[in-house]
Amino acid sequence: MRSTQQFSVTLPNEMAQMVKTKVSSGEYASESEVIRDGLRALQARDKALETWLRTEVVAAADELKADPSKGRTPEQVLASLKAETERQMKAR
Repeated sequence: MRSTQQFSVTLPNEMAQMVKTKVSSGEYASESEVIRDGLRALQARDKALETWLRTEVVAAADELKADPSKGRTPEQVLASLKAETERQMKAR
């Protein structure tokens, strides 16, 4: 049984040029290698996101459910973001 499958993929011109550039520079031996590497990166990103959601987000949601007083309103979040932005601007 084959361990690979052949696909036909259509890419926007900009992405197709990027693939060709990676191969012509010698960074990759073939277009397929470029696509496989991109898919591996996507797979790693998806795994990292899933891990973050399962650990940090679920833990934070559980903590908030246990003690709703730890929550912040959207207005409080916006105010703290504005204050932090102003602090960073002044520091420059």
